[in-house]
Amino acid sequence: MDVKQLKALVTVAEVGSVTRAAELLHLVQPAVTRQIRTLEQELGVPLFERTRQGMRPTEAGTIMVERARRALNELERARAEVQPTPGAVTGIVTAGLLESTTDLLAEPLVSALAQEHPGIELRLMTGYSGHLQRWLDDGDLDLTLLYNLDSTPSLNARPLVREHLWVVAPPSAGLRAAQPVSFVEAAAHPLVMPASGHALRALIDAAAARARAALEVVVQTNSMRVQKQLVLAGHGWTILPGVGIAEDVANGTLSAAPLCEPDVWRSIVLATPRSGRTPPAVEVVARELVRQIDAAVSQGRWPSAQA
Repeated sequence: MDVKQLKALVTVAEVGSVTRAAELLHLVQPAVTRQIRTLEQELGVPLFERTRQGMRPTEAGTIMVERARRALNELERARAEVQPTPGAVTGIVTAGLLESTTDLLAEPLVSALAQEHPGIELRLMTGYSGHLQRWLDDGDLDLTLLYNLDSTPSLNARPLVREHLWVVAPPSAGLRAAQPVSFVEAAAHPLVMPASGHALRALIDAAAARARAALEVVVQTNSMRVQKQLVLAGHGWTILPGVGIAEDVANGTLSAAPLCEPDVWRSIVLATPRSGRTPPAVEVVARELVRQIDAAVSQGRWPSAQA
């Protein structure tokens, strides 16, 4: 098993075609076919089903593609670290951002790193806290933002900021930052909610229990963007972290107010794996991410947040 075979495996799986994979790898088609067959013979299992729709990984192939992709990523990272520009921090860093924070943090983070550390190749992944934690545990992320999480045997969690959850409604509702809305009042409206099992939904359900409020959930979704679209279309109100609706409130697309009785907070942490050496490039990205968050809070761009 060699690197060329792994590259062929991953590329064929991604494009579904030996011909297209050969073009991308700058090889002739028989060479790619031979690499896949040699790998199958070594493993003793078929890695692809040859269908009319193209090459589709088998169950064994799916496992191998996932592992091969990680191995190739690690080799790429190692190459970047051992062949640096003198005096420069270089390397590949994959960072996770909570979906609600991307509008506030993604572009400033990328700009700052491009200016100060052009040798770092940043790869950003966004998602909900549960997804990001799983990707960190699986080794697909070097660091990530999570919320309502303490340090565990497998990861370090550095507290960064606490923020209120907000009630979000169409502009016609006239909600205002200076006039908090009680949970009971919010629950009197149909609600567009995060899907059950989501960490944000767990926070909301716990607050509803404390307020003894019954929720009329009309739609559940795993997308914050869809939540906001449905609220704007008049399907109901919703509850979101302030950072996720700051721009919408500022431009008048939505109206919002802090939730009260009870107050509901989430605590955002920077999570990194406990095991293994932390490359300098990961340390640089972590410091810059913390700096961007501190700046957003101190400049008032992160509503109702406390560092």
